[in-house]
Order: sequence, then structure tokens, then C-alpha cells
Amino acid sequence: MHADGRATMGRLLLFFIPMGLSVVLINLSHVIINGTLARADDPETILAGYALGMSLLAVTERPAVLFRQTCSALVRDKISFRAVRLVGVFVFGGALAFGALVAYTPVGHWVFGGAYGAQGRVETEAVATWRVLMFLSVFSGLRCLFQGVIIYRMRTKWLTIGMAFRLAGMFALSRYFVFAGVTNAMQGSVIFLFGMMLEALVSWLESRRLVRGMPERAEDCGVTRAKQVLPFYSPLLVSSLIIVWVQPILNALLGTTDRAALAIASFSVAGSLMNLMLGFFTYFHQIALHFGKAHPALVRRFVLSLGFAPAILLALMAFTPAGTWMFTHALGVRDELLDSSLQALRGFLPYVLIFPWLDTLNGFVMGRGDTKWMFASQTANATLTAVLIVVLTLSLPAWHGVLGSLAQSGGLAAELAALAWLYRKNRKLDESPAPSARRRKTISG
Repeated sequence: MHADGRATMGRLLLFFIPMGLSVVLINLSHVIINGTLARADDPETILAGYALGMSLLAVTERPAVLFRQTCSALVRDKISFRAVRLVGVFVFGGALAFGALVAYTPVGHWVFGGAYGAQGRVETEAVATWRVLMFLSVFSGLRCLFQGVIIYRMRTKWLTIGMAFRLAGMFALSRYFVFAGVTNAMQGSVIFLFGMMLEALVSWLESRRLVRGMPERAEDCGVTRAKQVLPFYSPLLVSSLIIVWVQPILNALLGTTDRAALAIASFSVAGSLMNLMLGFFTYFHQIALHFGKAHPALVRRFVLSLGFAPAILLALMAFTPAGTWMFTHALGVRDELLDSSLQALRGFLPYVLIFPWLDTLNGFVMGRGDTKWMFASQTANATLTAVLIVVLTLSLPAWHGVLGSLAQSGGLAAELAALAWLYRKNRKLDESPAPSARRRKTISG
């Protein structure tokens, strides 16, 4: 059932913990891939090629991932589910068309060799990786579509179950590649695709059962056609198409530093560990979306109690021997790549301090249906990130991967500031009396 009038900290934890665990497992799966590729004979080249492919994947995957929030916010019956699903068909089809264009035409060379500045084997590895990663958008989107129903019906344990199957499959395949020999970046993308297919299958099986139990038409649901989904989804899509270019821009600019492969690889490795530290705490928006209208004070107290945890975890990794141990033993990172990855990890500390509060505010905004505000805030993020990475790479080209993490942290701060300003401004307008009421008050005064 959906969130009702009864809410406690315990109930919020039961709703939140399975989602948080699923994200931890997601990021652990990326750690598995990076750790596998780091065991190649030329890890910097292999990791750089895989990282470039993954940065382009964000362009096609992000619109698909938005179906998790769209589905959980709008789907209340079978008709509304079919409407959201129809929008998904067009989005997934567009992602595949774009992916094929990059994978099998000269566009791939223009993207990886031109826009990203990759050369030689790094470009070859990136294109080969993309030929597998292009299918990720479809399976990731299907997974998120089904999970939106699961989250709305408060069955969040199935997110953890699906991720457990995904992680087991990826780990088994990665062990096989380590045994057979890690020779190219495509092996990482094959591991990723196999795990995503398993997770999508589990999510489909549970969501199909839940949709069957929904009424054909719910009285409190106004979504009956695909075009009624667009006012909620379109602003999320447009803003995501802006923010998804941040990662490619970062990698492209890092490719102009003194040692491009080292900068890109260390930024990617540090990002995977940062996401592992932050992963459990990336569903605050669902707490605010589902409980924020009825219990805003409870949501704020919940986030305040957990919001500083990711920064504490990352600080332990970045400034104690725990981080060196994790990079060395879990990821197989050593020598110069280890030192550069540690520096890049420290640059992510402001990022993890800011993220919980931004994610919660995004949930309140989605609960109001004002997703257009997120276009402005994410534009601020992308703009400042781009400015920072240009300035930093020009002035400090020897700093390698930390330039990317510092630029990304600055961009997230700009996004929070912009969204908070818009939210407070519009709340004041909502709470102010109507013009006619203000006129009557003035006359009576």
C-alpha cells in the first residue's frame, strides 16, 4: 500500500533501508567491474576506455532512469501504468537508435576521438565498450519502470532482492574473466549488462504481480494517456539532458591534462568508491516524495539524523589507511594510480556533504509536481561545473583526477543554492494572501 496518514521514524526506516541497500549493491557492482579491469596488463588504458564508454552511457541512461520517479509519482492504476509505459517505449527506442549511431558509424570516432580527445587504443577500447553498453539504457529503463510500481506499493525489499541477483551474477562473471585473463574494456561492459538483465528480470516479475492487483481505473488518478505523463516527465528529461553532459565534459577536459589516462582513470576509480560511500543515502528524495506532504517535519528529522553519515564515511576512506587498503585490495589499484585516486577522493568530500540535502529538496519539489524548477537548478550545476573544470585544468594540469571531483563538488553546491532559492521563493508566494484578500485587508485597515 501507499504511504498513508500514519508515519513514524521506524516506518520511514523500513521504507528507506531496502532502497539504500540496493544502491550500496549497485555501487559495489561498479567496484567489482573497476577492480576486474584494474587487473589487466595495462590498467590505465583499459580503465580509461571503460570510463569514457560509461560517461557516454549516462547520456542515454539518465532519461530512462527517470521512469522510477515518474512511475512512483504518477502510477495509481493499470491505465496510468500503460500510459507511462508507452512513454518509455519511445524513450528506450530513441536511446537504442542513438547508441547504434555511435557504435557502428563514424560518429563513434567523432565522439570518443574528437569530443573526448581519446587517442590510439583508448579510443578503440571506448568504442568497443560502447557496443555493449548501448543496450544498458533499455534494461536499466525497464528496471526503473518496474521499480517505480514496487516503490509506490511500499515493497522496497524487492529492490534489494533484485540487486542481490545482479551482484551475484556480476561477481561470478568477473571471476571468470579474471581466471581467463582481462584483456579489454569490453569485458567490463559485458559484466555490467549481464547484471542489469538479471535485476530487470526480478523487478519485472514482482511489478507484474503488483500491477495485476491494481484497479483498472482509480478515482484519485488523473493520468489516462501518455501525453498526461509529459508535464511531470518532460522537465526531468530536459534537465537530465543538461546534467548528463557534465561527466563527458569532465572526462574530455581531464583528457587535456599532463597525463590524461591517469587523470581519467583516477577520477573514475575515486568516483566509484565515493558512490559506494554515498550509495545507501541516495533515496532521500523518495522519503520526501512519499511522506513530505503529510509529515514534512518528520522527513526533515529523518534526513538530519542520517544526512552527515556519507561525509563521515568518505572522510574515513580519504584520510585514514582504510582508503589505501580499499583501493589496493578491493580495487587492485597501486603506485601512481593509487596516489592520484586518493587525492581525487578527497575532492569529493564537499559533494557528499551537500548531496543528502539536495536529494531531499528534490523529493519535496517532485511532490509538488514542480519539476520545472529542477531544470534551472541542474543548469546551474552544469554551468558551474564546466567553468570550474576549464579553469582548474588550465591552471593546475598536474593535479590529475582531483580536478574532476572538485569541479563536480562546486557544481552540486550551485544546484542546491539555486533549487533552495526557487523553493523558498515559491513557498512564500503560496503562503501569501491572494491579491483580493490583500486589498480587503488594506481597506479595512
